[in-house]
Amino acid sequence: GMQSHLQALLSLYKLFCPELVTITLPGKMKTYFKNSEGPWKAAITAVRQRNQGTSPLSQAVFLGTSQPRSRKRKWNAQLVIPASSANTNHLEEDREKSWFYLSSPNESFPVEQLQTFPQLLQNIHCLEFPSQMGSVLTNPLLLHYMNCVKDESIYLRLYYWMGQRLQEECTWCVVDNSSEEEFKSFLETVYKAECFLQEGFSACEEFLYKTLPLWDGVCCRSEILRLVSWIPLSSFSDVKPYLLDPLAQLFFTSSIYFKCSVLESLKELLQNWLNCNVIQMDLEISS
Repeated sequence: GMQSHLQALLSLYKLFCPELVTITLPGKMKTYFKNSEGPWKAAITAVRQRNQGTSPLSQAVFLGTSQPRSRKRKWNAQLVIPASSANTNHLEEDREKSWFYLSSPNESFPVEQLQTFPQLLQNIHCLEFPSQMGSVLTNPLLLHYMNCVKDESIYLRLYYWMGQRLQEECTWCVVDNSSEEEFKSFLETVYKAECFLQEGFSACEEFLYKTLPLWDGVCCRSEILRLVSWIPLSSFSDVKPYLLDPLAQLFFTSSIYFKCSVLESLKELLQNWLNCNVIQMDLEISS
């Protein structure tokens, strides 16, 4: 019979091959299939309007997912990584104390006062991560602490914050984006933090897998290829459709310089994977 899901399937056939469907279908029915061409049409429209110098679209597109809510950013807002700040309410009182004191077990050392590596060593037992996890990206001491304290909640906080920032500021997925230079600077900061930690961020990996199919190979080229080199080790079946296939399409249609840049990035990716594998083997042998 004419069930709703069968009607939706027939309407899809009739859209692409109308000669194959001769029956009359109702004009209004529930949508069962998303239009896969939506993100591409929106991206093409955005490029056309940008080249023509017209006002950008107000509609944001991120790989056909639900439309993100408006960021409601002020006209002079910038993509700024937050400064380190503690969760305590006694910062002024703590600032009056000595820079090199040892706190009692019930007290926490405010991150605002963390200036040197000896301070980190002396107060590592009572240090708290900042209220805004994004601030650790520009603080080597907090990155050291993050390496020492293997707490899953810490990585989850950073994952949610970084994933949201990357999605909102991506210059080729969100039409009403901010300055490209700001986004480049942010990607460079993320890359430096990955180099410091010697491992890639899961939010960054997810961002690359989602956005590489829409990437033109020009915008933020060096920053994107650097981030590619820190994608965590995984099986070839997982990497090929999300990483290698989008890069291959750009590789065969781009300049020699781009081809060399991709090969250099993949070489660094292989080196990072080998180093990670060697470390893992050493840990297994020692255990």
